[in-house]
Amino acid sequence: MRLTVLVDNHTLIDRYFYGEPGVCYFIEEKDNKILFDVGYSDAFIRNAQKMNIDLLNVSFLVLSHGHLDHTWGLVPLIRFYTESVIEKINYYKPTLVAHPFTFFPRTVDGLGEIGSIISEEEASKHFQMQLSKAPVWLTERVVFLGQIERKNDFEAKIPIGQISRYSVTEDDYLMDDSALVYRSSKGLVVITGCSHAGICNIIEYAKKICEDHRVVDVIGGFHLLNPSKEQLKGTLEYMERLKPAEVHACHCTDLNSKIALSNVVNLKEVGVGLRLEYQR
Repeated sequence: MRLTVLVDNHTLIDRYFYGEPGVCYFIEEKDNKILFDVGYSDAFIRNAQKMNIDLLNVSFLVLSHGHLDHTWGLVPLIRFYTESVIEKINYYKPTLVAHPFTFFPRTVDGLGEIGSIISEEEASKHFQMQLSKAPVWLTERVVFLGQIERKNDFEAKIPIGQISRYSVTEDDYLMDDSALVYRSSKGLVVITGCSHAGICNIIEYAKKICEDHRVVDVIGGFHLLNPSKEQLKGTLEYMERLKPAEVHACHCTDLNSKIALSNVVNLKEVGVGLRLEYQR
């Protein structure tokens, strides 16, 4: 399996790509191509073109959750596909995989919308839809985890704004936050967007669904932005016990948290253009 970072907050030195506070990964697993999140703008499309990555042949489009920095790239992606049709360029209509709450409206601090600006109905015109709370196996080795079990007492305790679900507005605990897992022969690769469900909760659920307690790598946002002492302490203790081979914490992981993580795990650099390969 190969993973290429198309969007992250940072870019790699001497690699002239576009960065933004968002996430987009391009994943290749045998004949399957998976786009995981689409960032905030068209930066992922421009970066893919610079890297000679073909986004017209994507099997699955997976959304980790509904926030703007992971879904607003849907607009330029739909435009990209529409222009391909106009120019008579063939493209494969990908299956969009996400939690059923992903497209619900969200607000925070007076902002009118921090969720997807593409509705579920509109998305269904452009993608084959598979919204699921249960895990979905995209390939023999790659699984979308669906709704994450939240079992520990130090993560996912603080809501972010509000969500409107079925005409009811309530505090938003990001129940749609999910992740991908690649099941390699050496252990699991856990791929996250923001980890609002809690990075430790996500890893534990990945181990349960894949029936494997070995972790090769964890890449993505850890949602450690000025975390509470309890959350950071709990995360560090968990990671020290877990002993993953590598960790690629990025996006919504602040500098102090990265420094702390580097004391207990083999922390690696992340930026747009990074390419990681994992054995089957």
